[in-house]
Amino acid sequence: MASTANAPDSLYHRLFEHPEMVIDLLCGFLDPVMLAELDLANLRRHNTKFTAHTGQRRRSDVVWEIPTRHGGSIFLLLMIEFQSEIEEWMVLRIGVYTGLLYQQLVSERKLKESDGLPPVLPIVLFNGEPRWNVATSLRNLIRLPTSSSLWNFQPEMRYYVIDEGVFPKEMLKGVPYLTAILFRMEYPTDPKTMVAAGQDVAEWFRKNPDGPPVKRLFLELLQAGLTRLKIDPLPSIPEDLQEVVVMLTAHIDRWAQEYKQEGRQEEAVSMLLRQVHRKFGQTPDWVTEKVRSAKLELIEVWGENVLFANLVDEVFADRQ
Repeated sequence: MASTANAPDSLYHRLFEHPEMVIDLLCGFLDPVMLAELDLANLRRHNTKFTAHTGQRRRSDVVWEIPTRHGGSIFLLLMIEFQSEIEEWMVLRIGVYTGLLYQQLVSERKLKESDGLPPVLPIVLFNGEPRWNVATSLRNLIRLPTSSSLWNFQPEMRYYVIDEGVFPKEMLKGVPYLTAILFRMEYPTDPKTMVAAGQDVAEWFRKNPDGPPVKRLFLELLQAGLTRLKIDPLPSIPEDLQEVVVMLTAHIDRWAQEYKQEGRQEEAVSMLLRQVHRKFGQTPDWVTEKVRSAKLELIEVWGENVLFANLVDEVFADRQ
């Protein structure tokens, strides 16, 4: 069945290098009250110079400056997370980046204390498993009694999370933003849902011909989604998105049948290995290898053999 691997982070960075995609993300998934304070029509990319003590560039390089409705600007720190494990110290990392950003602004813009510092809005865009479940406030990590007077001197930092996998697919279908379709592509349940997302992408660009120049990136996302579903990739990707969708639709019934068959195969493999382990108390390596490489029909025969066999070898009488 589908793996949990997602699109490479370089593809996401290429997507969110476009201001239209950043606006699309914020309009679709930021708290409306916060969104109302931002003048998104005039946001601009801010070049960061974050470096670690080793001299290597910091990972956070997607920073946007956005004017606010009440004057001044806010700096959006967009942290794109693709790790297989959740970063439990994310809030600490964001605090470090915020300090580095402020140092850069003070140096470049010759800020004085009377000028003050601009606000920041850290957003973590998470594409992975499991669901994001770690502290979003630095103070939640500081071990200090709630009654302590030392809280007045403790640092505070918070961030906003957009966890792609938490949104129900049916809800995302009703969200009129390109990033909603992107989230559907990242978590396809079967070939039909992937092709449906591709059809919606093509329709979105048909209705928005002046949209961001990211059609090719969405074609790559479609290809990556098919790969995650263990479907043979298309031999070539046409430049026209609608043509790709027509090509995918022509293969959808066969892919759906193959995907269903693969699901039955994996379920049968898992069940047979459990039966062998329960009856014989062990699962030799040769058994695991043999079962995983066998066809479904033969696995079903072996499943019946388990009921009557006294030795594990008797289950697989044809072992070479």
